[in-house]
Amino acid sequence: MECHRIAAGELPGAALLYTTFLGNFSKVSQFYSHPPNLIGIQQAAADLRMEDSVRRGVVEILRAQNSDFGADDATSRNLDRLRDGAVAVVTGQQVGLFGGPAYCIYKALTAIHVARELTEKGTNAVPVFWLATEDHDLAEVNHNYFSKRGGVERFDLATEGIADRRVGEIRLGDAVRDLSSRVGGMLEGPSAEEVQRWLAESYTPEETFGSSFAKLMTRIFAGRGLIFLDPLSTDLHRLSASTMQRAIREHQILAQELVARSAALEHAGFHAQVKVVEQSTLVFRIVDGQRLALRPVSGGFIAGTRQESEVDTLRALELYPEEFSPSALLRPVVQDTLLPTVAYIGGAAEVAYQAQTSVVYQRLLGRAPAILPRAGFTLVPAHVANLMKKYNLEIQDVLAGRHRLHAKMESEALPRALSSRFEEGEKLMKDMLDGLREPLSKLDQTLAGALDTASEKMLYQFNGLRSKAGRAEGFRTGVLNTHENEIASALLPNNALQERSLSLLPFLASEGRELLDRLDRCIPIGTGEHC
Repeated sequence: MECHRIAAGELPGAALLYTTFLGNFSKVSQFYSHPPNLIGIQQAAADLRMEDSVRRGVVEILRAQNSDFGADDATSRNLDRLRDGAVAVVTGQQVGLFGGPAYCIYKALTAIHVARELTEKGTNAVPVFWLATEDHDLAEVNHNYFSKRGGVERFDLATEGIADRRVGEIRLGDAVRDLSSRVGGMLEGPSAEEVQRWLAESYTPEETFGSSFAKLMTRIFAGRGLIFLDPLSTDLHRLSASTMQRAIREHQILAQELVARSAALEHAGFHAQVKVVEQSTLVFRIVDGQRLALRPVSGGFIAGTRQESEVDTLRALELYPEEFSPSALLRPVVQDTLLPTVAYIGGAAEVAYQAQTSVVYQRLLGRAPAILPRAGFTLVPAHVANLMKKYNLEIQDVLAGRHRLHAKMESEALPRALSSRFEEGEKLMKDMLDGLREPLSKLDQTLAGALDTASEKMLYQFNGLRSKAGRAEGFRTGVLNTHENEIASALLPNNALQERSLSLLPFLASEGRELLDRLDRCIPIGTGEHC
């Protein structure tokens, strides 16, 4: 597999805070606890403190959960290592239908890679995947896109009559059988039957979005020791209740510090990811099945129609911890109350969130993990690679958008003889114009600027003619638009990076689990480069 690296800043939609974090960390170091590299991880490991009783309690819960998911001996051995003192490299994601978009798998693979690298360098580490089963945004997880020749196909799972509930509690229902069968039927390649079996074993009516996702991922990563954590567990809520209690008790100072952090980010030229106001908490409460913000009011708290004193709210948290859940800024801190995390593998948005969350870490835990970017990939199928070669395309030509892709393909669509004539003509025109520079400058220095302007206009018109000729050739042969759609749908589906839209399952069906090994060898640590 060839790996051509693209800097994060060259990717479409790259955020300034993220690219600065990767390329000029000193400029944003005030917002983060550690640099995004192995040195930062070692710093986090030196700060790590965790009660042995919490560690052992969490491991036993995870042992039962992973057994239910179908984990193998490699995961069991890593749970033993975690129990006996290993640190954790953690990542996580929403539990999308059929494994979600490809970057979910890339996040897990990066965590496995970093944990292995740390272990080889003397820091005993295991990879952990946090399942975002407490999320309520069903519309984010009830569909998936699969690639097919000349386009993409969207698969949606109908879940009628479901109120605003945590996705990890929503059962898939009978409709998933036919949908899973349809998805399996479009898989092709030597490993298609194996992937179809994973789907059949994982996506059954009695499973939830959370359990089916975990079962599928367990099969994809068999033998790699990946540990999954489902935070819906009441016992895990109980073990993290102390952090939730402090977040409630200290809500006012936390809100003030977060407001100050948002102001500092804006002053430095960045944007805060989460808007925080001083009259707020970082906690949600489940009331009548709905996840509602817990807000301070009259010396107590209110969530929907339920209003209580602070004492009663804290008492409810003690008795019914599963009724409470953290906000996006508190969730990582709850995570690291349960896990000895030295590194979190995140995407661009999560890296940006951490610029605010680090305030919460320091107040509630007194420590924080290093934040590392996940690996990113765009996989080029063989037939698409052939088309790109035909039109002399680089991956940047595709990622720049359909307009640039179309223009480049038009210019390359000419018959070779005519294309050579245009190339020769462009060179002759440039040589002719360059030959005028010296005599014109001697005649009148200001004419050099006029020459530059004339040259730019002439070359623009000349290349415009070449594009029109390419367009005419494309229409004449009837293939240019077809080829453009073939390339764009495979590499820039829905006008987004492939990894953010398409499932990786068709690629695994075609290439087998060996694809993960090849991707693993391409993973850079801390650079955020896209391959």
